[in-house]
Amino acid sequence: MSVAQPQTPSPVTPATNRQITIVSHCTLFYWWPVWAVGFLLGILSLTWGARMAIVPPGTEVVQNAEVIGPMKENKETRYKDREVLVLPAGDPKNPDHQLSDDSLRLHIARSKSFGVLFATVLLLVVVITNVPLRGMWSFMVIFVVIALSIIFALAGWWETILRNLSYLDIRINAGGYFFISSILFLIWLFTLLIFDKQIYMVFTPGQFKVRTEIGGGEQVYDAVGMTLQKQRSDLFRHWILGLGSGDLIVKTAGAQAHQFEMDNVLFITKKVHQIEDMLKKKAVVESK
Repeated sequence: MSVAQPQTPSPVTPATNRQITIVSHCTLFYWWPVWAVGFLLGILSLTWGARMAIVPPGTEVVQNAEVIGPMKENKETRYKDREVLVLPAGDPKNPDHQLSDDSLRLHIARSKSFGVLFATVLLLVVVITNVPLRGMWSFMVIFVVIALSIIFALAGWWETILRNLSYLDIRINAGGYFFISSILFLIWLFTLLIFDKQIYMVFTPGQFKVRTEIGGGEQVYDAVGMTLQKQRSDLFRHWILGLGSGDLIVKTAGAQAHQFEMDNVLFITKKVHQIEDMLKKKAVVESK
């Protein structure tokens, strides 16, 4: 006569205790290149740059000038073969007609390309974050840019375009770069860490919770029959600026089906695979 051995309950798989959180980010997340480039250009302007003199209209530049300076230790100070800024004659009490050490406190880059680069990055981010180019549209834009570049080169127009662009002179001092970048970075960081986390989805093996608006409550739905759909990526916004982000559509099953759209989800491909794997493991555990 055989004695039945007591059966120990099978351990619960780690997948059943997992939860995956999806956070929807606003388009401000994609503005990180603006503050990053701004900080970089500010540091370069501060360390490698020159000083900017604020002078009134009519100021002249005199080459190879000899300047007699103030008395130092009962000796006359002379400067020979110098470049001098000669301010126009005017009221000596007018601060606009006076130069001092305070007039040269502004650090600025020697090259005008710094300001042009910052303005270009800013305008590109504005266009990329506001004009969606999904799927084939992204490749069409790249194709058009390459085709126009070849046509301009064959027609010899690039030389004329670059020569005219050389007259473009945009200059921002180091303080301007740091001010814009610091304010934008603080707003970006607050939005990323606090504001964006108010709109989310939390997936567990049997259900998922949704909050679709800031200040609103959570809604709980059954994960059975749920479908996930990743929208076509915007090459410039999702991959170049978003580092692998994307938009997600979640549809529930049943008579009263709901559809939720989560925009700008970071690492969306990885998150979708994790959710699908979690649901598959739950189905296997239930079947056992």
